[in-house]
Amino acid sequence: MPATFLEIHPDNPEGRKIARVVEVLKKGGLIIYPTDTVYGLGCDITNNKAVERICRIKGIKPNKANFSFICEDLSNISDYTKPFSTHVYKAMKRNLPGPYTFILKASNTVPKMLKNNKKTVGIRVPNTEIVHALVHGLGRPLMSTSVKKTDDEYTPYPTDPYEIFEEYKHLVDVVIDGGFGNNEVSTIVDCMSGDFEIIRQGVGEFLE
Repeated sequence: MPATFLEIHPDNPEGRKIARVVEVLKKGGLIIYPTDTVYGLGCDITNNKAVERICRIKGIKPNKANFSFICEDLSNISDYTKPFSTHVYKAMKRNLPGPYTFILKASNTVPKMLKNNKKTVGIRVPNTEIVHALVHGLGRPLMSTSVKKTDDEYTPYPTDPYEIFEEYKHLVDVVIDGGFGNNEVSTIVDCMSGDFEIIRQGVGEFLE
């Protein structure tokens, strides 16, 4: 059965539609949704079978996965990270919500959650109303990775939600149409040492 293609207003997400997607997530479903960078492929972080489904789609083993945790804000990230400095926290507050992924040391719960030996976790707080509503409704982060085209190395990130639906409709449960996406990725900031290292320059200009 093909995925549901669901239009959701990007600035004023309809509550009943958000609730419908949240219910899919809670049942272990996979969704494709718009962020402030490229479209993302996500699931409930606590559902191992859903995480494994994403790994199969991406063609990677769960113990090799580098997925981001999509959070509503910074209030509960200590559940997923080891303690970090006020210096790092203030930088995250300055830049989030926004197109950044912050790499931090993972708490002891993350390897158990993902059934791997991950020592790091990527934290994202996209500046997107749809994402905010979804994560708020779910009550915990989304596990997420970027949606990529399988056949185009020059423009690897699709921006047209209907094109994404056509490619992924037999692999996921819901594709959200929140308008055309971006084709630039997030800026990745490694904070593991307590300082900052830009390991991928994306659309966001990092402010220390």
